Amino acid sequence: MEELLMILISSVLVCVSLYYYIFKIRVNGTKNKRLDQHKLPPGSTGWPIIGETLEYLRTGKKGVPEKFIADRRNKYKNSSYYSSANCKVFKTSLLFEDMAVLCTAAGNKFLFSNEKKLIKSWWPPHLDKLIFADSAPDEKAKAFITEESTRFRNTMAPYLKPAGLQKYVGTMDTFTKKHLDMYWEDGKDDDQVIKAHPLAKRYAVTMACRLMLDTEDQQVFNKLENLTKDLSSGFTSLPIDLPGTQFNRAIRGSRQLREEIKNIVTQRRIHLSTRKVDEDVDGLDILSSLIMDTSSDGQGLSDSEIASKLYGVIVSGYDTFSSTLAAIVMCLAELPHVYDAVLQQRQIAESKAAGELLNWADIQKMKYSWSVACEVMRLLPPNSGTFREATSDFVYEGYLIPKGMKLKWSVHSTHKNPEYFPDPEKFDPSRFEGQGPPPYSFVPFGGGPRMCPGKEYSRLKMLVFMHNVVTRYRWEKVFPDEKFVWNPALVSTKGLPIRVFPHNKSQSN
Repeated sequence: MEELLMILISSVLVCVSLYYYIFKIRVNGTKNKRLDQHKLPPGSTGWPIIGETLEYLRTGKKGVPEKFIADRRNKYKNSSYYSSANCKVFKTSLLFEDMAVLCTAAGNKFLFSNEKKLIKSWWPPHLDKLIFADSAPDEKAKAFITEESTRFRNTMAPYLKPAGLQKYVGTMDTFTKKHLDMYWEDGKDDDQVIKAHPLAKRYAVTMACRLMLDTEDQQVFNKLENLTKDLSSGFTSLPIDLPGTQFNRAIRGSRQLREEIKNIVTQRRIHLSTRKVDEDVDGLDILSSLIMDTSSDGQGLSDSEIASKLYGVIVSGYDTFSSTLAAIVMCLAELPHVYDAVLQQRQIAESKAAGELLNWADIQKMKYSWSVACEVMRLLPPNSGTFREATSDFVYEGYLIPKGMKLKWSVHSTHKNPEYFPDPEKFDPSRFEGQGPPPYSFVPFGGGPRMCPGKEYSRLKMLVFMHNVVTRYRWEKVFPDEKFVWNPALVSTKGLPIRVFPHNKSQSN
């Protein structure tokens, strides 16, 4: 038995040694050939194969994802290329890839500004497979995907900027009121209990369908919500594509969601083909506008292209936007003084005639509400960041980043860093007044040329939602100690059940 154990231990040691030997040849050998006067960033790749992925996930599940970065920044600060500086970049291994983590606001700016110059977007293969509902794309397909991403931003930009969104404020207001009537109160109990986070998810996907697909059909809402939910589950599941697995179900959900959206586009195109020539083009909804739109060469978008772009808008906001709404609800329940300050915008509602809806001018008055939403996203960012890949050798802060090495920017590098946000654990919306935080330190939407094209779209939806819930209800958490964690997306631990008290009923009592 002891001999068998020794053989097993010896075999493990040989495998580990072989791994590190190959790794050293692959990385250090390449480095010496290219730029031997520069070292790789300080850090550790952790365990063979899995690297430091488990520790990265563990800190997120404990609700302190910033600890993974802060611990390494402190550990390697004495290893900095510039002896008087803090650690600005370190090496790790996540998701089976060696990568450099840039952990300053300047690092964020560097990554955002060098897209298509020194770096390109990169996603783990299983996420590519999930989003595109097929086998992971090859290099040629990835280049096409990058080009399509640029086209997506250019095509959707006019509809997602303030000028294009202004006319939809009333539509959003009406839809939000109907949603609250249907799910936040039943007209019977004075203190109805609801689960805020699942309802925020439903609100996110149905609002997107209402605006992007111009539908109010509850059957369509239910079908698309279920498919989006299936797709979303794949982001946190084991990437095993076998029948019966959650990942396989997510891939099928992704494929079916695209098909359903395409069917809606096709039906709308048929309907528009019968429209009168003199109908008001400016009054068209987003879907009809995309169908009628043509590029400078006179070519329009195909049904598949339009469906792909609308798919991106609907899916991208499902988890991130809904998590932010739920986090706002939680923070307003925990901080009565902040809630009372937001409630001051009740004056907007009181200034309106019966049945009059919110307009763009009203949104511009909600500055404090937006500061509150930003502070929520600083403390509880819905997206931890994304990945890049070096397309050529370059030197950053004195360290070699070899071609092919993956890079990561993370909101957790700066959002709770006292260098940018003094007393970082304190909830303080005033941080976003005046000039606001230092550039590239607050990055829930990315920054620079890579700023999320849906930022203004998300901002508008958040403000309309906040205005309606605060002017209609007060609420309290059912579980006072409930919190949010990253798993790896931002989630509430119990679905955030709250007890809702409508203002009109409390006043009548």
